[in-house]
Amino acid sequence: MTSDPWTTTLSAGQLAELTPGRLLSSWQPDVPALLLIAALATLYGWGVRRVHRRGERWSPARTAAFALLGLGALTVATMSGLAVYDHVLFWPAAVQNILLDLVAPLGLALGDPLRLAVEALPEGAAARVRRAMTGRLVRVLTFPLVSTVLVLATELTVYFTPYFATALRVGWLHQLMYLHLLVAGCLFVVPVLTREQTLPAWCTHPVRAALVFLDGIVDAVPGLVVMTHGTLIAGAWYLHHAPSWSPDVRHDQQIGGGAMLGIAELTALPFLLALLFQWARAERLQTAALDRRLDAELLPAAPPPPGEDPSAERVRPWWETEQNEVAARIRRQHGDD
Repeated sequence: MTSDPWTTTLSAGQLAELTPGRLLSSWQPDVPALLLIAALATLYGWGVRRVHRRGERWSPARTAAFALLGLGALTVATMSGLAVYDHVLFWPAAVQNILLDLVAPLGLALGDPLRLAVEALPEGAAARVRRAMTGRLVRVLTFPLVSTVLVLATELTVYFTPYFATALRVGWLHQLMYLHLLVAGCLFVVPVLTREQTLPAWCTHPVRAALVFLDGIVDAVPGLVVMTHGTLIAGAWYLHHAPSWSPDVRHDQQIGGGAMLGIAELTALPFLLALLFQWARAERLQTAALDRRLDAELLPAAPPPPGEDPSAERVRPWWETEQNEVAARIRRQHGDD
């Protein structure tokens, strides 16, 4: 996923002045990105067809989120006007990186590809996928605090080491940087939003909501640091390649940092809303299951057979004897009554 080689040898006068119209209409093909997008789309589409052939339903909203927000963000980041101008201006490169690090992972996660894989694959293959999701290495990398630190460390490493400046000159490293950003973002977002059990048991929906809120704060850090940093990021490159119509290189960096900050905070809101929606849905399902169980338990008792003492000790309801959260909730409700 990198710009065409000719981009790396641009002189200042080869690109027309960037305007909103040119940003929207300028596109260039990126073969590695196209291959990745095509592979993800093909696998996801195959999974949806497999689920439908079994007579089961897969949410069209999840498919739309995966295709439009997830794959769409990948396409925009790697082949739109951002990719055309990312070697002469810093802010398009900054927007590219934040799309790959935050927006694309959110869209892919909303599509819940892990649950789709489990439902679409044969039983044996689905079991292997579940074992892989709960393997030691995956659990370490997706542990909430670890994955949050990885996202932050990735962003800071990109901008405050020679990583980014070198990637502007070396095509394969540019591709690796884009893939690095995408994978780092997915390590946090996908486990939090999937319906598969990939996180520790203590990561209930309230805990996940708190983690997402914390992640929103952490994601603002790179943008703030880039915007206020006194040293130019890849300064030698952008000073040499800056077009005559471009803003001052330092101002260009401030624009990029501001864009990173704004996109990070805008992404945090739908992320949190999606999690709250899942939480509410899980509560509704749990309440419905509880109501069905209560209805079964509270059926009117049949009259005692003739000759049997009606005052004999009755069987106590399950919620009076079991020690769990649901039973405790029912006992509290009965106590309130």
